[in-house]
Amino acid sequence: MKIPNALRGIDIAVSDIEGNGCVPPEIIELAILTPTGDAVIADEMKSWLIRPRNAITPIVTRRVHGITNADVANSPLWADVAEEVDGLLADQILVAHNAAGDRRVLSAHLPMWEPPLVIDTVRLAKNVWPDLYGGYSLENLVRHAELDRDAIPGQRHHRAGWDAWATWQVLARLVDDSGYEWDQVIHAAALTEYLPKHEQVGLW
Repeated sequence: MKIPNALRGIDIAVSDIEGNGCVPPEIIELAILTPTGDAVIADEMKSWLIRPRNAITPIVTRRVHGITNADVANSPLWADVAEEVDGLLADQILVAHNAAGDRRVLSAHLPMWEPPLVIDTVRLAKNVWPDLYGGYSLENLVRHAELDRDAIPGQRHHRAGWDAWATWQVLARLVDDSGYEWDQVIHAAALTEYLPKHEQVGLW
């Protein structure tokens, strides 16, 4: 998938996480895509299944991602992957769908990590495609834009790889459709705490 001109040279990490259903949540699946060059393919994405300290609750297995305790029984613990994840996210602008939640969970797992900026594709979509029929779930945005649903073999919505790739596709499509330059993307899609104080007034 071609990188829009407005995103060229911007250090971003598109991410998605799935949790074990506990409070606070533990990450059991994580995917990170760092787009570079002229085009991006799904095979460039890094993903991990992670064995949590507390068991995955049956309700999230059944109603959300379908990942079972057996699926992660032989997977590494968070401590085993944290350094690699931190290296991929360090100094990168985080992009996620409903990004505040992802940022909060990642920050709990990586206490020393602080992204320079967080971009939320929900905010961007509401700005570029206002009053969208069906709402702003990731699946509805993929459907609306007629994006690739099969780039991650064997995965579906609410698996980290599928969702991270879908988030990247949505981001690229929104930037293309809007014609925004990077500073306009920031104003439309950054979490408010990353904006200058005078720009925070009146934003959703």
